[in-house]
Amino acid sequence: MLSPLLVAKSSTDLFLLPAMANRHGLITGATGTGKTVSLQTLAEGFSSIGVPVFMADVKGDLAGMAASGGSNAKVAERIKSLGLEGFEYRAAPVMFWDVFGDKGHPLRSTVSEMGPLLLGRVLDLNETQEGVLAATFRIADDSGLLLLDLKDLRAMLQFAGDNAAQFRTQYGNISTASIGAIQRGLLTLESQGGDRFFGEPALALEDLMQTEGGRGVVSILAADKLLASPRVYSTMLLWLLSELFETLPEVGDPEKPKLVFFFDEAHALFNDAPKELLERIEQVVRLVRSKGVGVYFVTQNPLEVPQTVLGQLGNRIQHALRAFTPRDQAAVKAAATTFRANPKLDVEKVIGELAVGEALVSFLDEKGRPNVVERAFVVPPASRLGPLTDAERRKVIDGSLVAGHYEKVVDRESAHEQLKARAAQKTAESAPATGGFGGIFDKLGIPGSGNGSKGRTREGALEAAAKSAARAMGSEVGRRIIRGVLGSILGGGRR
Repeated sequence: MLSPLLVAKSSTDLFLLPAMANRHGLITGATGTGKTVSLQTLAEGFSSIGVPVFMADVKGDLAGMAASGGSNAKVAERIKSLGLEGFEYRAAPVMFWDVFGDKGHPLRSTVSEMGPLLLGRVLDLNETQEGVLAATFRIADDSGLLLLDLKDLRAMLQFAGDNAAQFRTQYGNISTASIGAIQRGLLTLESQGGDRFFGEPALALEDLMQTEGGRGVVSILAADKLLASPRVYSTMLLWLLSELFETLPEVGDPEKPKLVFFFDEAHALFNDAPKELLERIEQVVRLVRSKGVGVYFVTQNPLEVPQTVLGQLGNRIQHALRAFTPRDQAAVKAAATTFRANPKLDVEKVIGELAVGEALVSFLDEKGRPNVVERAFVVPPASRLGPLTDAERRKVIDGSLVAGHYEKVVDRESAHEQLKARAAQKTAESAPATGGFGGIFDKLGIPGSGNGSKGRTREGALEAAAKSAARAMGSEVGRRIIRGVLGSILGGGRR
């Protein structure tokens, strides 16, 4: 049996049981109260028992996990005050990722993997426009056209719009207005750099589930730029969570998780989410546990997490909340009621009194029941608190297990290229053979058939007659005249 993970200390030690870690969790608290330290401590603990971790770094300070600690006087003081004997500073095995490819390995998905539901949320489409987008995806699937990047989707939308009448009876109405709205949304997404997220090589989930020297690799996504577009950020992480849910096999209740997923700034996921998407999130969170994945939401206010999701988060770390407004007071009261009561604590009062790094902690016991809430100080991490230098980050990236693989962009034949080839073939088939009458006139030796001098401004008599004859082809009489003339000249009349 695996040793429990020491997370916090008060009069007693507070442990998180690895077998209960896939029952999900919640870290909440106001800005500056210690949420990042709690996240880092938990991530290190999971890594130490061979559990890979994925997290988004929204402020840039989680990158310090790749370096050993020891330079922070406050951390040293906390170690001493908690009596952590034998505490050793050490770096965690880290792999950096970045949608933009600047601060880590490029992280990509294909348009098909993202799907119309999540992509519709990114583009902020209404119900009608989402229906048109879903129909476009279906047309692509039925036509054997791959949607890998945004130029594929653009080409597919144009194809669906141009042939709307043909598709109407099978896929429903595809309006020009909806196609235009989606195309404009794609332009906005591209201007925010979102187009870099779509393409190949797409992320292989097994690359997030690596171990190194018996320790789980901590995958850190640079999210400082992403957070400028909260909808893109949250949808991308939800896509990743959904992919894990749909790909991994059922494992029941393992002795430790296969992967722990930290969702920082979780409110971005739930803000303005339509009912259908909230139901999807609830379903994924509820069922992904059986796939061996633990999900830990990190946010300022527990009210930002829907009740249907909040009820599934068994492991809780609550840092200080400040009750300055009626909404803040409601958040404090709500947070207090989510814990198993401790007769020795007035939880609602204590939440406003907690110091930095101090928290109310309640983890699940071996039978899956919440322990009574305890007031405690979170154990500091062994890795560095704070960011890395650019040189330190680059060294980690270059020495990564996947170094060089995702940096090589692949652009194989897909919907854009296939539709372009179809259009070219159709144009070629509809064009007159041998380039029109020029070839015939050349054989006849008629001047002005394309071999004349450049810059000539006057047409010869025969050239003008030839062009006039070509225009006459538009009528039945003209066609008969031309056939007769050419037949006489070439000697091809009836014999």
